[in-house]
Amino acid sequence: MASSSSSSTKGYVNVITLRCPNHPDAELVEDYHAGDVVCMECGIVVGDRIIDVGSEWRTFSNEKDSKDNSRVGAAENSLLEGSDLSTCITMGSGPASFNENGRPIYNNRRNISSGDRALMIAFREIAQMADRLNLPKMIADRANTIFKQVHVSKSLKGRSNDAISSACMYIACRQEGVPRTFKELCAVSKVSKKEIGRAFKLILKIINTSVELISTGDFMSRFCSNLGLSAAIQKAAIHIADKAVLLNLVAGRSPVSVAAAAIYMASQASDDKKTAKEIGDVSGVAEVTVKHAYKSMYPKAHDLFPEDFKFCVPVEQLPSM
Repeated sequence: MASSSSSSTKGYVNVITLRCPNHPDAELVEDYHAGDVVCMECGIVVGDRIIDVGSEWRTFSNEKDSKDNSRVGAAENSLLEGSDLSTCITMGSGPASFNENGRPIYNNRRNISSGDRALMIAFREIAQMADRLNLPKMIADRANTIFKQVHVSKSLKGRSNDAISSACMYIACRQEGVPRTFKELCAVSKVSKKEIGRAFKLILKIINTSVELISTGDFMSRFCSNLGLSAAIQKAAIHIADKAVLLNLVAGRSPVSVAAAAIYMASQASDDKKTAKEIGDVSGVAEVTVKHAYKSMYPKAHDLFPEDFKFCVPVEQLPSM
């Protein structure tokens, strides 16, 4: 084996360059199994005992059908108390501790505290909700942080972790400017709207945080997009909702109901009409609620539409309910 070495001018780094003594310009190939570097021309071993820095793909579990044999593990989670890095390998006792050949079975068991176990279950639930709602990981991370703060405070002990997780996701969505309704959270979780609402109010007091007030504009673009409505109808619906709130026509009604009623009014005046039931299914508002909100807005319909709106149906011919 022959090699030439070169060092930097300051002497801090020594770099060894491997070359074949017979073919200095030949390409060298690394044999990962044997740890050798071999010349492609003559087959001479130019270097040995090469360290493989890749992942180790052996498995030490008892599951022969395991699909992922990587031992690199998951990324460290700073929200867990044990940093998610502790591992304990022990040999059990009794007949079940030996396989059919009489060899001991080693159990690769991670030492997870009860606190970390509860956090991991909650984080998994939050990730599933974010996936079902098509939300980015950033919002799930914020919800995880909020849940961690609640968990550390120990103020909601005894309450359902599912309700707390859903409330944390609801708060995270509002703080990130992409609010979701309680009904949307109910559809992707295991708890009722009432439970999420209670947990939401308690969490705001516990972690001393606040959320921005939601408005009709927060939901309008998403609802219109799901209904397949044009940008012109969406613009008209936003104007109708804002004007109805300004004229105090929908006092006491939720922004979601007002948004649904505004979309119904704008669509009925256009060539792409949507029924109250279709809008209710998308917005999560009952059909009756949409009609009641629309009925409150109908007497002032002339003043609600934007000036540049192109009517396919005159205001006088809109449904009066």
